[in-house]
Amino acid sequence: MGIFSRFTDIVSSNLNAILDKAEDPEKMVRLMIQEMEDTLIEVKSSCAGVIADQKKIERSMSRAKTQVKEWTEKAELAVRKGRDDLGKAALSEKRRYRKRSDFLVEEEERAKQIVQSFQSDIAQLEAKLNDAREKQRSIIQRRAAAMSRRETRRRIRKIDTSEAFVKFEAYEQGIDRLEGEAELVDSLRPKDTLRQQFVDLETEEEIADELADLKKNIGKKAKSEGKPSA
Repeated sequence: MGIFSRFTDIVSSNLNAILDKAEDPEKMVRLMIQEMEDTLIEVKSSCAGVIADQKKIERSMSRAKTQVKEWTEKAELAVRKGRDDLGKAALSEKRRYRKRSDFLVEEEERAKQIVQSFQSDIAQLEAKLNDAREKQRSIIQRRAAAMSRRETRRRIRKIDTSEAFVKFEAYEQGIDRLEGEAELVDSLRPKDTLRQQFVDLETEEEIADELADLKKNIGKKAKSEGKPSA
């Protein structure tokens, strides 16, 4: 079993207090450093995974925007050829990809926030690891200095750890909120209800209006160019 049970234990730990209670401080600090290094590798790996997901989202956003443009052009072509049915279908596809693009924008923002959180965690871990390494050097240099160790224990007793526990609780609550948001996103699924049927009717009406506007714009454009409109 490790010295720390989770990331926040490392961040909020009082290294002096832990080492003061250890029978072999030199061995203890060596184990602490190893555990911190392992944790840092895990956190960096998780951060890299989220960054990879973010890049994947960005590529999906690019493809969705391309599809919006392509289906818009297809709708215009269909209207020019007098195929309103194909024009409506193309506009429906355009709408679908536009909604997909909007969703991906939100996903990208969430991924950015998670990456920022990981980067903050990494900075805290690295600072704590540097602190532990400094303690290790200090222990090696002062191993035989009993008077210095007693003075260190006197200073440790003056440290109030209540703030560390408050930070620990706040961080844990933040994780709970992130997990809750993830579960909420996973639980959102479209349902075929009476309300949805009316939403579909409104969507169809919006597409019809958009088709009419498209035909009107094409007619104006053809008129300005001296061409017969569709």
